Amino acid sequence: MSGKSTEARDFLVTRRAKITPAQAGLSVYGGNRRVPGLRREEVALLAGVSADYYTRLEKGNLAGVSDSVLDAVAAALQLDEAERGYLFDLARAANAAGRAHRNGQRRRPPQRVSPIVQRILDSMTTTAAFVRNGRLDILATNPLARALYSPAFDSPTRTSEHTPPNLARFGFLDPAAHDFFPDYPKSCRTSVAILRTEAGRDPHDKSLSDLVGELCTRSDDFRTRWAAHDVRLHRTGVKDFRHPAVGELTLDFEAMQLTTDPSLTLTAYTAAPGSAAEESLRLLASWAATEIAAGPSRAR
Repeated sequence: MSGKSTEARDFLVTRRAKITPAQAGLSVYGGNRRVPGLRREEVALLAGVSADYYTRLEKGNLAGVSDSVLDAVAAALQLDEAERGYLFDLARAANAAGRAHRNGQRRRPPQRVSPIVQRILDSMTTTAAFVRNGRLDILATNPLARALYSPAFDSPTRTSEHTPPNLARFGFLDPAAHDFFPDYPKSCRTSVAILRTEAGRDPHDKSLSDLVGELCTRSDDFRTRWAAHDVRLHRTGVKDFRHPAVGELTLDFEAMQLTTDPSLTLTAYTAAPGSAAEESLRLLASWAATEIAAGPSRAR
């Protein structure tokens, strides 16, 4: 079984295990159930396909499956938007398997942020804003975001000042991340889910597979979380930080794909007017200005 078939199988198995018959609106008539969630035949019944056909899907054979069947399976498993998108990405990867076998994995050329996007970042003077890719490399920042993520930029997991900091490496391989992220388990879940989502969108990205392989080898925590096959869309919410210069701050964020390159995401952190976090951002901006005046290299 190919790697992508294994991912499809494991994803469907883990999603099926999360749904009980009661949650699915099914009646259970006695007897011991050997599975934690739905049985395959129950998913097939809910999706309106034969048990044999669903079994084939769960073995990772997604090539040629129609969108309507994928929608039905997604509904039966009560997948959320991110999970549904991931299932469709796995199906697209299966349909492209022939080309993948011929071409193999490929390493993306270095990604760059355009001067226009950099100017947009720099114009956001009271907002910490940065651009990342799906591998969680920070590709560009404004001064406030550079200051906010200074522990990641200064981390030993960053091999040189010319290498973009990677938030997954920082989170799982640098003990400083435990202090920087007050809700460390949540931060870990988010990082792994973003990487898992990206793996579905771009399954032949060698840089991504190398990163996942490195983290699975060096971090038991990452390896366990990766095996859960959880995915998510990281669009809006609240994030907590414990910065070494300004202490704890809670910031609202919005994340949006760049129209010129949907593989890149611009994330902006803001604070409510008059809040303690707004004052912390002011202090952070002052600290950043002092650091820049002292002559450290600036993130780009």
